[in-house]
Amino acid sequence: MRELMWKCLGVSRAAPETKNKLGVVALLYFIQGAPAAILWEVLPVYFRLHGVSLRAIGGLRLLELPYSLKVIWSPLVHRHGDRRMWVLGCMLGIAAVLLALPWVDVAGVGLLVLVLVLAFTTLSATQDVAIDSYSVGLIAREEEGPANGVRASAYRVALVFVGGGLVFLAAALHWSLLFNLAGALFIALGLCALLIPRLHLPEEARQHWWQGFIGWAGTWRVIPLVAFVLTYKLGEFAIGPMVKPFWVDYGKSIWPLQEDLMFQIGLFPTSFGIVLSIAGALAGGAFITRYGIFHAVWLLGLLQAFSNLGYSAVEWLSLGRYGLYSASMFESFSGGLGTAAFLAFLMNICQKEHATVQYAFLSSIFSLTGRLIGGISGLGAEHYGYGNYFALTFLLSMPAYLLLPWVKPWIREEPSQS
Repeated sequence: MRELMWKCLGVSRAAPETKNKLGVVALLYFIQGAPAAILWEVLPVYFRLHGVSLRAIGGLRLLELPYSLKVIWSPLVHRHGDRRMWVLGCMLGIAAVLLALPWVDVAGVGLLVLVLVLAFTTLSATQDVAIDSYSVGLIAREEEGPANGVRASAYRVALVFVGGGLVFLAAALHWSLLFNLAGALFIALGLCALLIPRLHLPEEARQHWWQGFIGWAGTWRVIPLVAFVLTYKLGEFAIGPMVKPFWVDYGKSIWPLQEDLMFQIGLFPTSFGIVLSIAGALAGGAFITRYGIFHAVWLLGLLQAFSNLGYSAVEWLSLGRYGLYSASMFESFSGGLGTAAFLAFLMNICQKEHATVQYAFLSSIFSLTGRLIGGISGLGAEHYGYGNYFALTFLLSMPAYLLLPWVKPWIREEPSQS
């Protein structure tokens, strides 16, 4: 199985050192994907089943703003301590939040719920800074294509096991027990971060982080780059918070029993769908290795944008369960393609010795408009209806492509000629 994966990524003949690096990347991004599985796969279902409105579910995405503000405290991660210990500390904090959540009444979305979700997202965002910094420093330029295929795949494997697993188990176990199990898992994952080797960061780079950032982003060339990064994932962020509620609301007429509905949500959009997104990420990594990052960014990104229209067709044409299955599978596979391309782009344009702040800056700004539009996604779905709103999210994906001519010079990688 492992050899098949190496072949799919185009690194079957790579040196053992490269494969070891890819293994480290896989572990780190499984760890990074675990909090996202709770936020995006589990909590929307949990909140909806406990009577939280679509408007409130969408509004809770505003509490993910720490992902867009993490650049502010990224110098702390860059300057102080071992990045592995930052990961461990954050995972222990996230576990504490999960253990507390079942004791809180979420129906009214009170202050305590808001505090817990905000603590969760802040810890998760800080962990992202440490993991992204470590990974950019670890991977050589020629390894970035397969590394980002592995990276996106491992992230989605976490969504399957953590997100899909909990939703599956919700059909048989009480939610309080599920959150306790999740807390224990997060503690174990945090300890796993100590298994990877420590990566040295030059003392000069630690002390003078601001010089690397200003020299990198201090010219007019950064303006179209920022605009591109802000808008590239806009359609994905706009549709994301409403996919699971759409499954709940549309699926009630197909599977009247809640147990059946939970099984279907756990199987298709969460578990089976994410398996397809893993296949898409691996295929995206191989595409990058062969054709280069620029071609991947525009072509694979377009496929991802078109997938939003699949859910519109399900609503408009009443396509039933098979239409719902098809839309979910198309979204998942194309999402893996687009994510692998975008992650490779972000990694490629960073300087390795200053990656902590540079990558935090890029990932902060690309999530900024996404968090804001995610926060009003519930209003859009309620006002326009699911089908019309999903079509609108497709249009939101288009402006980024006008900026590609100004973004291309940032890319350092040349396409493979093999």
